[in-house]
Amino acid sequence: MAESIATPSTATDTRFFGHPRGLATLFFTEMWERYSYYGTRALLMLYMTAGVAHGGLGFSVVAAGSIYGFYTAMVYLLALPGGWIADRIIGQRRAVLYGGIFISAGNLCLASPSLTAFYAGLALLMLGTGLLKPNVSTMVGQIYSTEDRRRDSGFSIFYMGINVGALISPIICGWIGERVNWRLGFLASAVGMVAGLIQYALSGRYLGQAGLHPSSTGDAERDRRQKRAGSLAVTGFLLVIVTLAVLASRGLFTITPEVISNALGWVLIALAAAVFLWMILGKGWSAQERKRAGAILVLFAASAIFWGVYEQAGSTLNLFAERNTNRVVLGYEFPASWYQSVQPILVIILAPLYAWLWIRLGSREPSSPAKFSAGLLFVGFSFMVLVPAAFGTHVSPSWLNASYFLSVVGEMCLSPVGLSAMTKLAPSRAQGFVMGVWFLSLGTGNWLAGKAGSLYEIVPLPILFGVGGGVAIAAAILLAVLVKPTKKLMAGVS
Repeated sequence: MAESIATPSTATDTRFFGHPRGLATLFFTEMWERYSYYGTRALLMLYMTAGVAHGGLGFSVVAAGSIYGFYTAMVYLLALPGGWIADRIIGQRRAVLYGGIFISAGNLCLASPSLTAFYAGLALLMLGTGLLKPNVSTMVGQIYSTEDRRRDSGFSIFYMGINVGALISPIICGWIGERVNWRLGFLASAVGMVAGLIQYALSGRYLGQAGLHPSSTGDAERDRRQKRAGSLAVTGFLLVIVTLAVLASRGLFTITPEVISNALGWVLIALAAAVFLWMILGKGWSAQERKRAGAILVLFAASAIFWGVYEQAGSTLNLFAERNTNRVVLGYEFPASWYQSVQPILVIILAPLYAWLWIRLGSREPSSPAKFSAGLLFVGFSFMVLVPAAFGTHVSPSWLNASYFLSVVGEMCLSPVGLSAMTKLAPSRAQGFVMGVWFLSLGTGNWLAGKAGSLYEIVPLPILFGVGGGVAIAAAILLAVLVKPTKKLMAGVS
């Protein structure tokens, strides 16, 4: 079971909509971090493909899709070392703080007119999100005891906070970026993260002991060795990145976005294989932990496919909104980036209903694998519904709205459930690491979404949408067959 830092007082604390007050601190921290992330994401693809004369970078769709996929994949891929660093070196509390500082600096770099600063900003955003994202979620699990039935409901409320930020940011940052100045839009994203850091620092006392100290292996000397090795590894990684950036800026070698993106795909495959081989076959894991690692593998694969379809909202569907959708309402053409707020609006509406539903169902509540299967089915339908629209130009906004509604129904069955499942399946000594594995699945999905976006001008849209939807539906059927075996692997965790 995942370690809980909950105390008797938190078990009876109902100050935040029936949940511990510490949930509010994490709710608003994640809300502002997601405001920053989705504000940047709403602009990124459009900014890169906009002509230089219009203030953009003038990149091709293929190059922009590759960069988009690399960036969105890496913000989640780096959650794996980010979780380990928190577990073994600095604790979740400080990891979230440092991550927020990096994110703020990254958005400020994007606001610079320099292309070098643009790439540096993306790098800082990747590092910062890798530190913040897995660890703020881990602390949500720590404020509940493992027996507290409010846990899944609490994650649904926390997930609603994510989408409050994701709702507001495209409206504000998108309008500023598309209608005023692209770089001012990125500056508006930075302001949100700074607000989140201030809130986090002022209300951190409500978190109690959650995330305050790194975990211990039980051997003080081993802990010290791990900290030294981890610190050296992090320093070495940063030095390699800086060295490569300096050499590339001096023209000593050239790497195209497509080459980097393709290489990342192989890295993701190799990393996932290495992680699960270690968790299932490596030394130091109990028989129960190995079984649960097998269940995590099934959920990992389902999650990667789901996000590979869902996250095309920022790539393929963002371009579809800009180029193929009628955006005129009462004579006013609203920015294409505003469509990025449709999914968060629907999540805010549906999240409380799902939080209530899981508690209301009680013993009849579906298992996590069954919920994942439903999530895949709905996200598959969300792309199939776009196939007829893909044959037209300047189509009704209703097509995208219907697609986003179906995708969010699927999201509610998978994403908050996945966060909760990871905190329950994770061994106590590896909470941050297992949460990093979960975010590795999101990184894989985001990479797939970026690759799909890069095909926008190459593959006919009906085929592009049809293949994405068909793969998700096929995966849903396969997972439905595997529900019972997966539940057995979960060894008592529902």
